[in-house]
Amino acid sequence: MKLYSYFRSSASYRVRIALNLKGMSYDTVPVHLLKHGGEQLSQMYRTLNSDGLVPTLVEDAAGGQAVLTQSLAILEYLEEIQPAPALLPPDALDRVFVRSIGLSIACDIHPLNNLRVLRYLVHELKIDENAKNAWYRHWCESGLAALEVTLARDGRPGKFCFGDTPTLADCCLVPQIFNAQRLKCDLSAMPTVMGIYQNCQELDAFIKAAPQNQPDAEA
Repeated sequence: MKLYSYFRSSASYRVRIALNLKGMSYDTVPVHLLKHGGEQLSQMYRTLNSDGLVPTLVEDAAGGQAVLTQSLAILEYLEEIQPAPALLPPDALDRVFVRSIGLSIACDIHPLNNLRVLRYLVHELKIDENAKNAWYRHWCESGLAALEVTLARDGRPGKFCFGDTPTLADCCLVPQIFNAQRLKCDLSAMPTVMGIYQNCQELDAFIKAAPQNQPDAEA
């Protein structure tokens, strides 16, 4: 199993956490999103992933190789081929709750501060660095603030987003908080979110998946 990944990519980070939680071995193939105009945009990589995005998971399958894209689809695939330890709870309503947290991060927060969006703001709309960072912080802080309300008022979170075992939701939360901290977002009014984040940081699966521990990590 090969994971085409960039050390600071939130979507790649999600998949690394899930693979580690399930104890599945994989080889990392670095794809640098900034060098050489963005290696994800090269013709060679686009033959593998036409979206020009990371991650891409490649696995040997009957009759050849299976090429998997989109981080949440990959997480669902991992859950199907190796159900234990589970990333989703057994009850249908609880699974919806976990998925809704993951989707709120992956679909509502992350896309607005994705690298290609930030590049468009700078190169096409000509906004300056301060305005770009203000855009990032606004959407990240407002999205995480809404998530704080959801988690704080629901009875299902424990040490993690759902109970005391990490799930798909935590796989999505931790990378988003990492990036929020890197861009100096104000997270002071989010004690539930940050408590879960800190609990995740104590687990080997999350530690091993962290950007600074990847083979392509930069100082």
